[in-house]
Amino acid sequence: MRNTILLMLSVALLACTAKPKLENECLYNSSKTQFTFWSNAAEQMEVLLYDEADSDEATTVALTKGENDFWTATVKGDLAGKYYTVRSYQKGAWSEESPGIFAKAVGVNGQRAAIIDFAKTNPEGWNKDVRPAMPDMTDIVVYETHLRDYTMSPCSGVEHKGKFLGMAEEPAINHLKQLGITHVQILPMFDYGSIDETTLDRNRYNWGYDPVNYNTPDGSYSSDPYNPYARILEAKQMIQALHKAGIRVIMDVVYNHTYDVMGCALGRVVPKYFYRLNPDGSYANGSGCGNETASYHEMMRRFMVESVCYWAREYHIDGFRFDLMGIHDQETMRQIRAALDKIDPTILTYGEGWAAMSPAYPYEDLAMKQWTYKMPRVGAFSDDIRNALIGSPFDHERGFASGNAACKEALMNGLVGCIGFDDPNGQLGAEPLSWSGEPMQHVSYITCHDNYCLRDRIEVSAKEETEATKLRMNELAQTAVLVSQGMSFLYGGEELFRTKLGIDNSYQSPDSINIIPWENKVQYADLFEYYRQMIAIRRAHKGFRLGCAELVKKHVEFLPTDNDQLIIYRIKDLEGIDTAKSLIVLLNGSAKVCTAAIPQGEYNLLAFNAAADVNGLQKISAEQVAVAPYSATILAEY
Repeated sequence: MRNTILLMLSVALLACTAKPKLENECLYNSSKTQFTFWSNAAEQMEVLLYDEADSDEATTVALTKGENDFWTATVKGDLAGKYYTVRSYQKGAWSEESPGIFAKAVGVNGQRAAIIDFAKTNPEGWNKDVRPAMPDMTDIVVYETHLRDYTMSPCSGVEHKGKFLGMAEEPAINHLKQLGITHVQILPMFDYGSIDETTLDRNRYNWGYDPVNYNTPDGSYSSDPYNPYARILEAKQMIQALHKAGIRVIMDVVYNHTYDVMGCALGRVVPKYFYRLNPDGSYANGSGCGNETASYHEMMRRFMVESVCYWAREYHIDGFRFDLMGIHDQETMRQIRAALDKIDPTILTYGEGWAAMSPAYPYEDLAMKQWTYKMPRVGAFSDDIRNALIGSPFDHERGFASGNAACKEALMNGLVGCIGFDDPNGQLGAEPLSWSGEPMQHVSYITCHDNYCLRDRIEVSAKEETEATKLRMNELAQTAVLVSQGMSFLYGGEELFRTKLGIDNSYQSPDSINIIPWENKVQYADLFEYYRQMIAIRRAHKGFRLGCAELVKKHVEFLPTDNDQLIIYRIKDLEGIDTAKSLIVLLNGSAKVCTAAIPQGEYNLLAFNAAADVNGLQKISAEQVAVAPYSATILAEY
């Protein structure tokens, strides 16, 4: 009995001291609604209740301050269908109204939060929706796209163009299934500020990196932005459809800055707290967008952790790509990873390990790429392999895949995931690149929505080459990504030889620039098939995705060659790991045929001269092999 009493007292004590969650701003049931908001600056706070999203008259509900600076009120009755805002009184004035920092349902343009019954936002069968099986995390191949890019083309075969429902349609999903990717990463789909949801007929475009309400889907992608239920239900229908097709969904999140400061709830409810400041009190601007958030502040950190967990639980999101992750601090990223692990450890976390400008925080504590090894199971995009393959986006120089021999060593570092690889044959320099703790923290890619797409990048650096040669460069670059020891990432449309007509920052360019050209699937059928086969080859051979730094160091070597435009990358002693005894990849970044010595053996030729086949093009017995210009030869020893 005594132990029971002590246990009961302990539980009661925990209940009293537990801090309310930021996500519980509005808890609805049919008999009452409880409001809870946080502010450490307010002298008074109140909720304003509106019968309609555009009502002028409001009922005011005073909030009572409790422990830990949380303000609460409970309103009896069924409030479903009403809208609310919150404001605070500080320094002799009332702030402007806002929907709160954690609004989960909003009206048009997100100006007012909506009170809804979330049980009515679930599509049929939602309680049975599960994440597609991911028994081996090294299987991951990510495909990045924007909802409008992917579905707006007249040739897309999609009815609901530019919408969540369009991405859920069979023609949209079938392409991803044919390609063989495991995850689709969708550019920001939370509520953002640059699109006026009341004038969608004007067909404006934006990537969406201008957050307003972080925890509700953007209305421009719904069938009815005036209906708070529609955007939530239809986002879930999209995710459910992708899950049924075996495809996981990654959400692009932008916690590093807001659309503006005083126009956003983070700035209105608690001025300046959620942002980093310069010594003179002005807003720091590491994002290049006018402000940067202060992830190290307790409530901003809690906001980020609770937000990703909310999307993972409520929307069944399978991964998060962090925009300008280098603005956040390392401890916040570690806490996000730990919180998601409690939900499902297969949920992905990775981001851009850099900032646009210098953040107002000690560099050594930021989640920059070079500190990736300090954040286990948080990945970072590898600009090292990107720049090595096609050149830096900040100049017009060629990369290895387009003929620049000076990029060879950097590419070899990228092929092994920048783990500090000491090549046993001495083909790498004395100080190999070392920033990832494990290869799966190394996001191998050549292009994404930022900068030139692959076709245009090759065009600006190798414009005098024929289209046939440019196609070979495209295939060679993507081959290197797909045989590397990192997480493979593809930009949507590269498999169709997309072009943005030379525009390198198309964040607000029209659909005519950004859409994926589905008509190219016929014209460039060979390119699509090459991508499809290379993805299949990667997924069929564990040797290309060992997933562990120790295994990479044990099984990988670069065979000697005196040709500075040829890489011979070998994964050996694979008995018990792969169906092949060894794998050899020869990458030729020159305009000439190269020949190279390899260990004598019986091989299945998986790729040669811009052709690839997961089952093999032919069987050969060889100790020497040819590599066509700007192409890869891939061999599996059996």
